[in-house]
Amino acid sequence: MIRSRRLPWMFCATFILAAASTARAQVSPAEILNPQLKAAETAYLRQLMSYNQVIQKIHFPFPFYLTRFVNLDPQKQAPTDTRGLEFVKFHDRTLLKITGVYGAAFSSARMTQNERAGKVFQDVIAPILELLPQQIPADVACDAIGFEIGYHVQTRTKNYDFEGKENLVVVLDKEDAFGYFETRGDSDRQEILNRSDIYLDGKEFGLALGEKDAISVEALDRSAKHGSNPINQLPAATAKPDSVARTPRADGILARMDRDSPAHKRDPNDNVTAEAQALAPARGTSAVPAQPVANAAPAAQATQADADRLQAKYQAQLDALAKEGAAQFHLVDYAPPSLVIFRGKVFVQLTMRNPTEFAKETTSIYKRAARSFDLFVAPQLKPLVDKIPADPEIAGLDITALNQLASNPKPTSEAIEFICPLKPLRQFTDAEITNQDLINQSTVLVNGVRIALDLQRVE
Repeated sequence: MIRSRRLPWMFCATFILAAASTARAQVSPAEILNPQLKAAETAYLRQLMSYNQVIQKIHFPFPFYLTRFVNLDPQKQAPTDTRGLEFVKFHDRTLLKITGVYGAAFSSARMTQNERAGKVFQDVIAPILELLPQQIPADVACDAIGFEIGYHVQTRTKNYDFEGKENLVVVLDKEDAFGYFETRGDSDRQEILNRSDIYLDGKEFGLALGEKDAISVEALDRSAKHGSNPINQLPAATAKPDSVARTPRADGILARMDRDSPAHKRDPNDNVTAEAQALAPARGTSAVPAQPVANAAPAAQATQADADRLQAKYQAQLDALAKEGAAQFHLVDYAPPSLVIFRGKVFVQLTMRNPTEFAKETTSIYKRAARSFDLFVAPQLKPLVDKIPADPEIAGLDITALNQLASNPKPTSEAIEFICPLKPLRQFTDAEITNQDLINQSTVLVNGVRIALDLQRVE
């Protein structure tokens, strides 16, 4: 038996208002600290917002709403946070996470765990998954698509009735997610699920569609896929969140794995997709030799608290830059100038939309990065440097250039990030060093993956 879980009328009204607000429909790139995740969120923000709105229009058997974390009180969460789509880290992979709560209450006496999980997969995950290729490009900069759906289970005993929560997590490799509905039938789809990561209430689960009982996890032999560290045995994290700033602790599995990920302690090259590894130079090599640093003393590491303090101090100046920058510097309105942490230093983060469109099939990431810097970013550096707060704690500019790519079957976009220290920035704007000298002393990321960039060679 399945019953619709009734929601308080006040919650329903506030949820409708929140769902109608596009400003709250998606996580802002400015909230994300991990460079790779921030770049993906920036590059695909419009597609994520569109996908969010399309999902809300699906007619589910019972009410369903997107939400950032599944285990927060829905009466408190829905009015403030319906941002259910987000790039996160999970088992050292980058996921596009889709999170929500399904307003159904299943009877534990009438339905097994597998039957409940199968029903949620068919009622909720499958319709959302079917729309994925229409909303998100197949070459999206992630490794997998993850779903985390919360719902309720009713248990009746002789003495009392109890209604508890149950969470289903399904993580499909990107190729499987985009090809799920192109398979020949149920047997092929079941094979996809057999090789996917599936968890029920934090424990590995062998989902069998249309069956009463689940498949034995041991028979699926998923242990070699991510090592022998079961998700429910991971220790609780004490570190600050890596992917998002100023976020309350969340109990969802995908959110918890993202929070516990040690990615913030690594170089961005350590966690990249196979496609990105093929595009980027081999580790230990560089097209442009790095400048050696002799006898450098270890510098104190800035924290997000330092960035927040400086943000509050210079908020009026940053707001003025945002207001003026939309026209003068092509700054996007959804990611206003902010202060972020990169490698233990505070940078002013700016997101700019490049008006030049590139043909994806006839240009490389290196050529697009070179032209984006030389023809779009570099001419704006001098007035930008003059407008950032003059504070010794601010180490430089973190500029993301959003490029539009003309490609088949539909246009896509990419984020090219130039993280430039302040000293060489000022030297460049004063004509003391060349554009290549500035690039050599900066960090260049394409969709979160670091590249070496020789401006003249790629032209």
